[in-house]
Order: sequence, then structure tokens, then C-alpha cells
Amino acid sequence: MQSGKLISILTILILLSGFIGFETIRKSDKYVIGIVTPTVIQIDLNGNKAVDNNETICISQVETLTSKLTVNQDELIKNLKISNTDAIKLGYLTDNFSENLLLNKRVRLKYTGTENQNCKFADIVINNESYRSKLLKSGLGFYNGKTLLKKEYNKQLATAKKLNLVILNHRSSKYHKLDCKYGLIARDAIIIPARQLPKEAQPCKFCHTDRKINQQQKERKTIPVSYPLAISNGSVKMYLTDLTIKLKPERTCASLACKEILNQINQAQDTIDIALYGWDATPEIHNAILKAKSRGVKLRIVYDTSNNDYYPETKEIIKAADESATDGKQFLMHNKFMIFDKKKIITGSMNFSNTDFSGFNSNCLLFINSAEIAQIYLEEFEQMLSGKFHNAKSHIAHKTVVLGKTKLTPFFSPKDKIITTNIIPLINSAKNYIYIPAFILTHDELAAALIKAKQRGVDVKIIIDATNTFASRSKIKILRNAGVPVKVENYAGKVHSKSIIIDDKYIIAGSMNFTKSGENTNDENSLIIEDERLARYYREFFEYLWRKIPDKYLKQGVRAEGKYSIGSCSDGVDNNFDGKIDMEDAGCKN
Repeated sequence: MQSGKLISILTILILLSGFIGFETIRKSDKYVIGIVTPTVIQIDLNGNKAVDNNETICISQVETLTSKLTVNQDELIKNLKISNTDAIKLGYLTDNFSENLLLNKRVRLKYTGTENQNCKFADIVINNESYRSKLLKSGLGFYNGKTLLKKEYNKQLATAKKLNLVILNHRSSKYHKLDCKYGLIARDAIIIPARQLPKEAQPCKFCHTDRKINQQQKERKTIPVSYPLAISNGSVKMYLTDLTIKLKPERTCASLACKEILNQINQAQDTIDIALYGWDATPEIHNAILKAKSRGVKLRIVYDTSNNDYYPETKEIIKAADESATDGKQFLMHNKFMIFDKKKIITGSMNFSNTDFSGFNSNCLLFINSAEIAQIYLEEFEQMLSGKFHNAKSHIAHKTVVLGKTKLTPFFSPKDKIITTNIIPLINSAKNYIYIPAFILTHDELAAALIKAKQRGVDVKIIIDATNTFASRSKIKILRNAGVPVKVENYAGKVHSKSIIIDDKYIIAGSMNFTKSGENTNDENSLIIEDERLARYYREFFEYLWRKIPDKYLKQGVRAEGKYSIGSCSDGVDNNFDGKIDMEDAGCKN
């Protein structure tokens, strides 16, 4: 009897010690949050998800090339007896190798005991293997200026020579050949494949002297440089904005989506009701609203309280309102819709801000000419105007409105559990494809449904914004590990859409992010749209964006503000919300 108890106690102790050991190892692991070069790695040693002093690790006893133009690697190039151009190409491969292997991964460190003013020296252990050893075995790492594996090195060099890379100067928006002296001295430049050049990039007139169509221009034609951003289907118009085109926001109503808003404000005769998360005083829009008021149009606004610091100009539009109401700071009033004369609405993911009005961020906006739809939105609006927000609101009965060939069903959070009760059933019944351009995805059950759809043969693809690559509840890693392709965008603007396209049949679009708070606590609105033509149009736009984002971002993330996020180091925007802009940000300095 006692021996049985002893065995049980020993078993518990063994399990406990194993658990403690596992926890000790787990806590000793650290995340890689930045790759300066393949041998200079930024690791989050203190767990605050930011790069701080003394968090740079240098790999000893191995050398590599890099495509970072600011790094002096003349001695290694001389030892390898290759051209500067081939060195840059080989460095580009090595950068990708390191980023794919390490970035956003949990690693252990084996310190050598030495350090200098710039970094601590260590080897990095990833999946129980030495990173230094992996570099040497790949043919991309060198010891004393020489390769230890000639065959592997020659394979890598042959692959590098085939790459068609250019130098893109963010500041001037010029692109250069790899041997162009003007490109090599550019302060704000990166190496990218020619096919990824932004639409507005122009060839350097000194290094692109051939008047015929050069190879770079040929490659650019493999991906359309732009996509039609509006489609009309009778009473419903859909507007999209493209973050790959406009690399700097303006205080102008530049996008077609904004022009539709401006047009409806100018046509309003009686009322303009606005539910807004935040407001920037874009002159054309702001002045049009003041003119509408001067001709007797009544302006009513409900708005969010929590983001006054980020949208300080919200108070200006509130001053102009005849009636207004706001929620508390605990949850978000995250709607973005307008109702005109109680018979037309504009809704979607677009904030009423400069970054969205000008087309800098990617959004989906819908104009619906329907008094029936407007009345549904008006019922929701007037509840909030009366002071009822979030769960204090009454539930609005679901109603599908048919406008020609388009069926529209509005839903409102938090009373409608739209992800759980409406979106997931559509995911479960999908047969061909599910495409999602989204700002963030953290909803557990939605992620699980997408994984099941992938497992039964549905083509599932997701484009996610770089800002949320490192979100604590992000499902990127879980989805990727389950075989769902997730691309992280690499442009200055945000993928701000909150959309799902299914089987050339359904579109889900609105203000709601795919999160628990979006479904259960915030004030949000979403539409389920059933329309083959609109769904096909949105699907083709998604495929266009998918092709423009490099495939390497299927495996790794990218800094929202950094040189590989195109345009983010010269757009004047704090892209990652850390209080630092452009070259002040660590990602741009590196």
C-alpha cells in the first residue's frame, strides 16, 4: 500500500520537475524581432516586444554578405573574387535565408562571453540547431573569407546571378541598376525585385540609358501596376483603395471613394447622419459639410471617445454638429458610416481620415441607394444618438434587402454575433475559395473554421496588415502552421479592409475587425452581400494585391515602419504607432 503511494508521489515529482524544466527552457527562449544583417540580429531579451539597448546579438566566427547598401563588405567581396553586383545579389539571398529562418521565431542563445559597444556575441540555436552552422552549410556563410562548402556556394551564386534586382530610392522614387553610383550612395534605398517596383517609380536616367523597354520594365508588366477601383451594380457601388499605388497620404479627397462621399454631401438636402471613429479635417470634405449646413442640412454625429489623441481634429467636426453623442472609453464606437436624407448610405472600413480619404490605406467602401437599407442603419444610429451604446442597445431584427441582383443583410455589433452565427456558417459551406484582406485576425473560432476549410480542399488565402504581425493574439502562426497561406503586406499604407470574399458569391464587408472585441463589445456594422459580379470583382482585386506582395512574406513578417515596407520611411506617418516617424524609427535607421 505504502509502496503504491510512494510510486504515485515519485510520479508526481517527476512530472512536476519535467514541467518546471520545460518552463525554464521555454522562458529562456527569446524572440527574434529584427534582422539588421545576417550576422547582426535583434532579439527581445526583456520581453517588451521592442528593440532596446543591449538587445543586439552578433554571430562570431562567420561572415556573410548582405543587400544592405550601408554595410561595408569590400574585404569579403575581394576574398570571394566576385563583382559588387553579384555580392549584392548573393546578399539578398542571404538576407532572405536569415529572415525566413529566424524572424519572429523563438530561439536560445549560447553566449561566447565577449561583447563590444554595439552587441553581445553569441550563437543562436533555432530548433536545436546552430544558426552559425546553418549559415556555413548553406554556402551563404564564410569562415576567414572562404567558403567551406564550394558546391553549395556555387549553387547559391548561380541562383543569385539569375535574380533581376534593382535599387529603389524611397526618397526620390527612382530605381537604379545595382552598379549605378547614384543608387549605391542613396540614403534611403533598398534592394527589391524589379517586378515589385511601385507604379510611380521612375528609372534613373543615368543608368537606364537604353530607350527600348528594358528587362525591369518587362518584369513589371507581369503584375498589373494598378486595378480599377470602382464598380457599380445599379443601386450599389463598391469602391476599393490600393495601398500599393499611393505611398504618401495627402489632405486631399484623392480617391474615388472619397469623391463619392463628397458627391453625397453636396447632394444632401435635409440630413447628414455620421457615425465616426475618428476625423481628419480634409478641406474638401470639411468645407462641403459646412456648406451643407449653410443651406439648412441638419448634421448629427455619434463618435468614439477613446481616440481623441490620435484624431485631435474630431472636436472640430463635433462643434459643427446640431446633435452629437459619444460612448464611454471602455469599448470602441468603431463604426464608419454616413446616412444621407434617410435614403442613402455610405459604409465600410474607411475611417474619415487623411490616410483613408486620399487612398493611402486599402479599404472597401460601399454606397447604397436604398431607403430601406438607410432605415435599418438609421435605427442603429438613433439608438446611439440617444446615448445607448454597445450592449445597452436593443437588437435590430435581421432583414435582407434585395436591390436588383444584389442581396444585402446588415448586422450590428455587439448585439449580432456576426462572426459566430453568420460568417462561420458561410466559411463552413464554402466550396471553392475564401479570400480575406484584413487589418487583423485574432478570432479563435474563425481561425479554426478557416483551417477546416483548407483541410477539405478550399483555396484559403489571407492578406494581413504588417502592424498586426506581432499582435499578442494574432492567428498568423497558427494558420500558417496549418497550411493556410497568410501574406503580410509590405507597403507604407495599411491593409485596413475588414472583408471576406467567398466563391464568387458572398462578400462580408464593414467596420468590424475579425476579433472578439469586434464581435462582442464594440459598436460595429457589417454587411453580408450576395452578388456574383461584385464578389468576382473583389476577388480579382485580392488576387492583384496577392501578386504584388512578395512570396517571402508568406513565411515571415515585415516591420510596419522599415525599409522593406515600401514607402514607410518617407511618408510622414507613424506607421507602427510607436511615436517615431520615418528616419527616427529604428526600422528605418537600420
